[in-house]
Amino acid sequence: MSGEVLGIDVGGSSVKAGLVDVQQGKVIGTLISAPTPRPCTPASLIPVLVALAGRLGGDRGRIGVAFPSVIKGGTAFTAANIDHSWIGANGASLAAEALGRPVLMLNDADAAGLAEMRFGSGRDCSGTVIMLTFGTGIGTALFTGGQLFANTELGHLELRGMDAEKWASAQTRTVAGLDFPGWIARVNEYLAALHALLWPDVFILGGAVSEHFDEFAPLLRSAAEIRPARFAGHAGTVGAALAAAQDLAP
Repeated sequence: MSGEVLGIDVGGSSVKAGLVDVQQGKVIGTLISAPTPRPCTPASLIPVLVALAGRLGGDRGRIGVAFPSVIKGGTAFTAANIDHSWIGANGASLAAEALGRPVLMLNDADAAGLAEMRFGSGRDCSGTVIMLTFGTGIGTALFTGGQLFANTELGHLELRGMDAEKWASAQTRTVAGLDFPGWIARVNEYLAALHALLWPDVFILGGAVSEHFDEFAPLLRSAAEIRPARFAGHAGTVGAALAAAQDLAP
């Protein structure tokens, strides 16, 4: 594993891309972005990936793409926060054909978790770790003994008769106009439900909201240790590049 690898993170509101030093887990230069197209279909998203890759250049090696879906063999199987036309589409093949380069695609929360476990807040954890990304929804990545159990969708755990992400995501906080005490009360309820099922040793809280961790940390409650993500909103980009460099195809 060496060199600079292009990582792209497809989010609900923006698509971020950067060249990543996969030896050190650092974005080289500037992380660039473009708005996520509406609707986010294969036909509308692929040109965005091509444009971002063209702006960054780099070598002709494999590109890693973090994507908000269950991904197996490059194919999307769910579409909670993207257009349903993605279901059954092999995004890795479509992107590779358009880019003229190999593409590895994986779940976005799994990518963020890989970055945190390799270079960030989870690098010293050998037990069970759950990475949580709070954004448009709630992404989850589950690790035991440092090994990823790919494609967990624990943001869809039922809580109060609905998907947990409809109750406790960062987007829900914004839409409902919740202050940190109001939102964290919901997050704590979600953490308790996860802990009752999986008994993790550590929760890592990520997504852009983790940049404000110090403001709401005193309100968090869990039997597990809670840590802020080191990479915040950059984790998906770094993790996607790392997965591509190591050929960690789900």
